[in-house]
Amino acid sequence: SPPHLTATPPINATAVTAAFAGCLRSLNSPNYPAAVPQTVDHSLLFAIGVGINPCPTCVNGTKTVADINNVSFVLPTVALLQAHYFKLQGIFTDDFPANPPSPYNYTGNPPANLQTTNGTKVYRLRFNETVEVVLQGTSLIAPESHPIHLHGFNFFVVGKGLGNFDKGKDLSSFNLVDPVERNTMSVPTAGWTAIRFRADNPGKTM
Repeated sequence: SPPHLTATPPINATAVTAAFAGCLRSLNSPNYPAAVPQTVDHSLLFAIGVGINPCPTCVNGTKTVADINNVSFVLPTVALLQAHYFKLQGIFTDDFPANPPSPYNYTGNPPANLQTTNGTKVYRLRFNETVEVVLQGTSLIAPESHPIHLHGFNFFVVGKGLGNFDKGKDLSSFNLVDPVERNTMSVPTAGWTAIRFRADNPGKTM
């Protein structure tokens, strides 16, 4: 028989997408347990955005740059893991901010100053510590759905929503029983996604 083709949802069918993703669950069985961290050693909020930095060689004197927590990544001259292993100085610093340095309405009107800081910064974790990261999408310049990948780990997607993450309200909706386990997921446009993982694979993760 001829194939029956379904209609693709429109590009702005946010509610349809959210409802479908919200129905996904892990097996959480004796053979396939969902080892979701129930407590966290590090609770991080990463605001994903786009900034405008000075650029003397650019046509209009500025350029757009990607940033997380207002830090735009500078590619090092030596691999980060190599610099860490050989204790090389001046390659990176371990002062990446756990939260946005200057909080604002992430999904509302952008702040007046869109310039970022630039650096090769890392956030340091001890072996086997548990981590919760809330990835907050923003409305800066070019809001979009951001795919995020965590090298060397699987993580659990414990929560997702639209608008600004509200710790007092949204934590109660987290699924800590049978959330989806994956290594790549999407941060919705003008929304947020929360993940949890255990730092049990030493190395540099970005």
